Amino acid sequence: MASNSQLLSNTLAPIDFDLIKNLTAKEAQAVDQLIINELSSDVILINQMGHYIVGNGGKRLRPMLLLLAAKALGAINDNHLILAAVIEFIHTATLLHDDVVDESDLRRGKESANAVWGNAASVLVGDYLYSSAFEMMVRTGNMRVMEILSKTTTAIAEGEVLQLLNCNNPETTEAKYLDVIARKTAILFSAATRLSAVISGTSSEVEESLAKYGQHLGIAFQLIDDALDYKASQEDLGKNLGDDLAEGKPTLPLIYAIQKGTEAEAEIIINAIKDGNRDAFNDVYAIVKSTQAITYTEQRADEEAEKAINALSVLPASEFKEALVSLAKFSVQRHY
Repeated sequence: MASNSQLLSNTLAPIDFDLIKNLTAKEAQAVDQLIINELSSDVILINQMGHYIVGNGGKRLRPMLLLLAAKALGAINDNHLILAAVIEFIHTATLLHDDVVDESDLRRGKESANAVWGNAASVLVGDYLYSSAFEMMVRTGNMRVMEILSKTTTAIAEGEVLQLLNCNNPETTEAKYLDVIARKTAILFSAATRLSAVISGTSSEVEESLAKYGQHLGIAFQLIDDALDYKASQEDLGKNLGDDLAEGKPTLPLIYAIQKGTEAEAEIIINAIKDGNRDAFNDVYAIVKSTQAITYTEQRADEEAEKAINALSVLPASEFKEALVSLAKFSVQRHY
């Protein structure tokens, strides 16, 4: 376990995300144009919702990972661009479905699609994006690509169901929580970097190492997301503070605080998770803070980021490899 003084999030100079983003700016623009083209439908609601969601901010982190990894391996070709768009479509579809399941009304600081158009439309357009993603991936003519993405979307669905089963369950363990985020979040990061290697025709060793990089990065990213629900400002977070608590989600800060708090403190958190009680947020926040639960969550994120960085040892030195290293550091430093 890393000590407080060793936390990546506390000791390193801030990472300039825009500098990393600029390394694939030209290719990202091509991916955005591909996304816009693919959202063209004679069903007007699909056009409206698709453009609203895709144009609603976001870091485009997953397609960026695919493009950076491709450049670190040599060069980007048309199939890399197609799969970067596919990854973003799948991610957007999961956001649409998540907001319906979670009954969220904010996404990236704006009204969520389900708040604007309703739950039924959000689910159906999410399904459309999934279908479009699979239609696009077929164009690569690569069965390995289809195998990876089929397994990825299955794992995401499993993770979403597991998360639903864990909701309002204060007995959820750290291991169960990590299993959920490995499937629900990290698997798409891993797919992005693995696909980059597959299209680049690398060795199985490089492919597995890049997949591990993406997996560990995705876990670190989600751990920090869950810590930010008890740390960030609402403006920075882009969603309502205490949303996880209101949804009864037993995230790692809460799991750890239950373990380390007094019996009375644990009871407060247990009841808040059972009831999905946002009104208890201030009391829960105080307990999370006093038990050092945020620090513990950041330590666990640091460990995952370090594993991600170590997995990149198979890559030759380049500015793109360094950018991938920087993204791992950024994942644990960010405040939004």
